[in-house]
Amino acid sequence: MEAVQMAFALDADREQVIPMSYEEYLTAFDETTHAEWANGKAIVFMPPNTRHQDIIIFLATLLNLFVKMRRLGKVFVAPVEMKLSPEGSAREPDLLFVAHEHRARITPQRIAGPADLVVEIISPESAARDRSDKFDEYQQAGVREYWIVDPRPGLERVDLWALDEQGKYRPVPAERGVYRSTVLPGFWLDSGWLWAEELPNPLHALAQIAGPDALLGALS
Repeated sequence: MEAVQMAFALDADREQVIPMSYEEYLTAFDETTHAEWANGKAIVFMPPNTRHQDIIIFLATLLNLFVKMRRLGKVFVAPVEMKLSPEGSAREPDLLFVAHEHRARITPQRIAGPADLVVEIISPESAARDRSDKFDEYQQAGVREYWIVDPRPGLERVDLWALDEQGKYRPVPAERGVYRSTVLPGFWLDSGWLWAEELPNPLHALAQIAGPDALLGALS
């Protein structure tokens, strides 16, 4: 895999697609590299921009606090591999949640099977992949809820999709920009938080979602 590593080192300023087997993929990159494997190719991502990171940190902190408070499961952030099925793609979502009832899917190396909730933050290179390839893969694998956040200037939008009884994604409607999760009971997201020049304090957002008394009780 020296040739792969050399190619990566020579062109690390843009996304790369490198043909290789899944077995080769497992040894080609270390755990600090954000990469995915699909259809016989590794996809090595560019480092995210600062806005992308701001949104991930905000959502990860908010979701992790809520999930811990309600004892619902576990939240992970990239890079962590989610192997959708033994023969399927190996994806590294920006953010994912695994419910307690599916904790057996959490292994020391990866999430072996679909997470219950996946969040992808769109970048210029990932728009088609997040809205098409991953949409189809996550739906087929049984990811119960899929959030797509597009922070690109002039294109800001949030889409929430939830599996219906037939295993197909249906849009989760917003009420005045507020989306209510079908997987995390009681959790809602005000999409306006994500477009603010300075994102809100996650603790303040959590207090709005759960109520200040619930938040104080969780901290006591």
